[in-house]
Amino acid sequence: METSPLTVFVNQKFPDEGANELLARSLAGHRVLYSKSITTSNLAASGHDSAIDEADVAFGQPDPAAIINAPRLKWVQLTSAGYDRYDRADLRAALGARGAMVSNSSSVYEEPCAEHVVAMMLGMARRLPESLDNQRGAKGWPDKELRRNSRLLTGQTVILLSFGAIARRVVELLAPYRMNVIAVRRKPVGDEPVRVVSESDLDALLPAADHVLNILPGGQATRSFMSRQRFELMKRGSCFYNIGRGQTVDQEALLDALRSGHLAGAYLDVTDPEPLPPAHGLWTAPNCYITPHTAGGHHNEFERLVRHFLENLGRFYKGEALRDRVI
Repeated sequence: METSPLTVFVNQKFPDEGANELLARSLAGHRVLYSKSITTSNLAASGHDSAIDEADVAFGQPDPAAIINAPRLKWVQLTSAGYDRYDRADLRAALGARGAMVSNSSSVYEEPCAEHVVAMMLGMARRLPESLDNQRGAKGWPDKELRRNSRLLTGQTVILLSFGAIARRVVELLAPYRMNVIAVRRKPVGDEPVRVVSESDLDALLPAADHVLNILPGGQATRSFMSRQRFELMKRGSCFYNIGRGQTVDQEALLDALRSGHLAGAYLDVTDPEPLPPAHGLWTAPNCYITPHTAGGHHNEFERLVRHFLENLGRFYKGEALRDRVI
């Protein structure tokens, strides 16, 4: 249990000055080292800064190689839910050897990400994008077509790819719609509130799904997880959503599935690469709707990131389990 002031390495500067001030004020009793290679994005790692070698704790998006070699570092708090750049055997081994930990910020992002993807599910089911296109374009009155193509979520089947904090909140938000929810997990735990199957069962279930929600993290194990074969297995007229990572999807296969009409629609908050080039075919693919990696955004996002860190700092001091520990 820690009882004395800590040395805290910070390489994150938030666009919200209130969040920066809250962090500085709350760490006033500690020695704080602000990185010379500071980043304003909580999606990108900063460059190497040897100051981390003096730190007990790091907050932000520190360089993975620097984490491995920092002799005193006991805990890293990431300002993102994704942590694939840190999910490496050498980093795990180095941290394990000195009893160090990594936690992410899933608790900050589970609610906005879940609300975002459920909003898109509802919007697509009720044909809201088409109505908006009509209002901004022809300004006609295509009531018969829109009514005929509108769908009810009730009774439909949705498959969740991954079952972490975001997926659990999605399940709660979808409960009033009485959908058939199935989650796919590498290793089912047994405490899940919905039916959970292993990855080996996915291909047999895809033809029955009306909606497939991809919440997979990045990394080699999940690269092109949604392959051409899996898009072909999906039911004709079904919809695909991605709020995980762009690299988990074969985007050319997705594009072909949309252009052929095999898929009724797709919603993407993440792409590969990001930003998606203006000439990329997904921008103009039929019934493809894209938001620029904003699913986790909310008005007090940065203050909540700081408060999450400070709560975990209190737990660290008391020797209690950290929230959102991933390593």
